[in-house]
Amino acid sequence: MTKYNARIASNPYIVGSFACIGGGLFGLDISSMAAVLDNDYYKSTFRDPQASVQGAIVAAMPAGSLIGALAVTQLADRLGRKKTIILAGLIWVIGSILQCAAVNRGMLVAGRIVAGFSVGISSAVVPIYQSEVAAPSIRGRIVSLQQWSITWGILIQYFIQFGCSYIQGTASFRVPWGLQMIPAIVLSVGMLFFPESPRYLLDIGREDEALQVLADLHGRGDTRNELVVLEFEEIKQQVYFERTQGAKSYLDLLKPGNPRRVMLGMSLQMWSQLCGMNIMMYYIVYVFQGAGLQGMRVNLIASSVQYVLNVAMTVPAIIYIDRWGRRPMLLVGTLLMGFWMFLVGGLQGAFGHWKYPDSSNDASERQWVIEGNRAATYAVIVCSYLFVCSFATTMGPVSWTYPAEIFSLKVRGKAVALSTASNWLFNCALAFGVPPGLVSIGWKTYFIFGTFNFAAFIHVLFMFPETVGRTLEEVEDIFGQGHAFAAWKIGKNVGKKGLADIHRDDHNLGVDHKHGVEHHTGEHVGHHAGSLTPDEKVL
Repeated sequence: MTKYNARIASNPYIVGSFACIGGGLFGLDISSMAAVLDNDYYKSTFRDPQASVQGAIVAAMPAGSLIGALAVTQLADRLGRKKTIILAGLIWVIGSILQCAAVNRGMLVAGRIVAGFSVGISSAVVPIYQSEVAAPSIRGRIVSLQQWSITWGILIQYFIQFGCSYIQGTASFRVPWGLQMIPAIVLSVGMLFFPESPRYLLDIGREDEALQVLADLHGRGDTRNELVVLEFEEIKQQVYFERTQGAKSYLDLLKPGNPRRVMLGMSLQMWSQLCGMNIMMYYIVYVFQGAGLQGMRVNLIASSVQYVLNVAMTVPAIIYIDRWGRRPMLLVGTLLMGFWMFLVGGLQGAFGHWKYPDSSNDASERQWVIEGNRAATYAVIVCSYLFVCSFATTMGPVSWTYPAEIFSLKVRGKAVALSTASNWLFNCALAFGVPPGLVSIGWKTYFIFGTFNFAAFIHVLFMFPETVGRTLEEVEDIFGQGHAFAAWKIGKNVGKKGLADIHRDDHNLGVDHKHGVEHHTGEHVGHHAGSLTPDEKVL
């Protein structure tokens, strides 16, 4: 490997951001279906799927993802983080080929299940890998790139679909589905040149290699760098402790200190789906049809604005997630999303009515629509845009970051996989259930999602402690206290300087730690338990 390539492979930003191409695969799938819902060639090829059938086709992908996420509980610990990401890319290629060549519903569903299996694997293992290669001061920023890559996947695939919609024939949807395999090939090949997680290397006994990876990522290749040595020893102590006391089976997830974390991780991923973002991504075409937008081209253009906003508004979260903190972002986000959902539902309910196709009374094909009221139509569209902006700057990035940083090393693979499986379980249920819901209860569907957001706000307020600014080992201290603690009293790690703060100083000031750490802290940085404030210790 050349010196130039070595620098690339040891830059934590490049390593973490490249891995999140795996998240982009999820985004590619979302808009690959959203943009074909109004495509006549798609409807003709797959026999004009109605609400329940279309819901089943869309739900096939998250159903496969659920299985893939659960598989990570074994794959991440047996193959390693790096090889598991490579495997996910290869499986995605197979799924893309099946979808591109699909001639009937069965073949399309099979392709989506295979592709979903890949997405489930990557969505679970990529945040683990990112959190284990990133320094604490930039961990939130790196892991939140997973959400940004999802938004880019959605946007890129949507515009490919939009351009191909002008093609006559089935190529209008087959070409975009075929092009999906390119990012996966890049991911699998590219990951061969990046390092394995240092925490995983320590866990399997490859200590010298783990130290070198840490030095490359956080110490410019110097294995004697004081910061690198401290971090290595901290991880090593945690690994040795968990090797004798850690998880041997899934039942160990029920050991003291773990159940609360497992529930927090799973519930946060659950709320990320129940907040309503699912309906605004998969079925935005249906949402805007209900708002009164008619015509495929007009609807596609309006929907594209939604996807552009999703990409753009994720940027502030990436930049400031390690400054704002996880709790404030979740609390503000759930309140805003609940407000916009209720407003959309209220506008739909006040100005809409049931519309039956061709003057028939077939309830299975009816649609709740706003007609003849441009002000209400535009208001619904604007509220939809504001909802997406609220999600992109809050819940979206945090929903991937938080579960990746609250678990101890020995259970992290299993626990994060279960958290991600929760995402896909509810994603599958909503993908299947939203179309029939829009047909049966219309505007009331939005009220359901709005209520979910306010319930999530209450849950976060009382149960989710702050984790910003702490090393993964310091987070372990919060949950390892052996008794209940008040989540709202666990503040940002700003009282005492610990390893996380040294990382932040190094990142912001570019200071060389080769000659000691006391220069930054004014005191020796000991075991990570010392970084908790006295108030946090007694909670």
